[in-house]
Amino acid sequence: MDLFEYQARDLFEAHGVPVLAGIVAETPAEARAAAERIGGTVVVKAQVKTGGRGKAGGVKLAHSPEEAEAAAAAILGMDIKGHPVQRVMVAQGARIAEEYYFSVLLDRAERRYLAMCSVEGGMEIEQLAVERPDALAKVAVDPLVGIDAAKAAEIVAAAGFAPDVAADVAAAIQKLWGVYLAEDATLVEVNPLVRTEDGAIVALDGKVTLDDNAAFRHPGHAELADVAATDPLEARAKAAGLNYVKLDGEVGVIGNGAGLVMSTLDVVALAGEAFGGVKPANFLDIGGGASAEVMAAGLDIILSDPQVRAVFVNVFGGITACDAVATGIVHALEILGDHATKPLVVRLDGNNVLAGRRILIEAAHPLVTLADTMDGGAAAAAELAHLAAV
Repeated sequence: MDLFEYQARDLFEAHGVPVLAGIVAETPAEARAAAERIGGTVVVKAQVKTGGRGKAGGVKLAHSPEEAEAAAAAILGMDIKGHPVQRVMVAQGARIAEEYYFSVLLDRAERRYLAMCSVEGGMEIEQLAVERPDALAKVAVDPLVGIDAAKAAEIVAAAGFAPDVAADVAAAIQKLWGVYLAEDATLVEVNPLVRTEDGAIVALDGKVTLDDNAAFRHPGHAELADVAATDPLEARAKAAGLNYVKLDGEVGVIGNGAGLVMSTLDVVALAGEAFGGVKPANFLDIGGGASAEVMAAGLDIILSDPQVRAVFVNVFGGITACDAVATGIVHALEILGDHATKPLVVRLDGNNVLAGRRILIEAAHPLVTLADTMDGGAAAAAELAHLAAV
């Protein structure tokens, strides 16, 4: 889950990271009140989960509450790279002497963490990495050790910080690591991390991504979710305990196991090229327990998507045998009744596959077509979706 900047700021403050005052506002009047409360010069910043706010006009300086109100009026409702601005953060202004960059993230390829740091912050880090890769220090972090004092010193040395700021930056880096560790994050980024004219090191911006797999350890993280921006079908799937991601195609996909579902998406997309560019409509992993209730919940969500024209159920029987899966499909269609109106192509393989196919054949449901192979099932589902659009 990606956080808004104001949410990242609040997490930073809770873990002792030096930040400036910031108040979120959803109306120009609230922005004016926030500026009055903070006092002095403030910055009104669009709260969207994308970069490039400044270039788009989503960050404005305000020297008075009246200017803050006007700035908020101009920013609220903007569209920044497809992200509508529904709130702003009114942040305390700062006299900046230098801008730096720091991030720590999960390096999946190397199975460790990676810290990145530069004395040249404030610009797009991707641009810096391409144009001047030597200006961006990359330091591996051992998950068993983390960023202790020695590792923080190594990071600031690799980035080339001057001796008069190195210790303070290292201290801020250790606190940012504390956020990463305590909140089960996969990314903590500050751009810019600044030194003010009075010598203070402050996180002036923040980007945090939380690991959804650790949500059970953090009940409070649920309050950070952007419910308004969540796809309704994804919200329903989450409430039902299903791993579902909405895509933009026409073939609904159900499988058991993330790897199998990912492969199924690729096969459906490839097969769809022969039928006018038909694509998968979703990722839905029902996991190992394909009971009638689980299958019904999955089918109900997929069939509720108006873009879906056909469904491909691709299951490999392992711990859950194919006959149990087939029984689940039959019972699911009974549960859904008239709500099930779109054709289903079912491919079963693995444990008890013959028994599973026999159950579906004997049920003889008019919406169900059996497929012997994954490729054949994908092609059949893509063709049915194509014909439904004609």
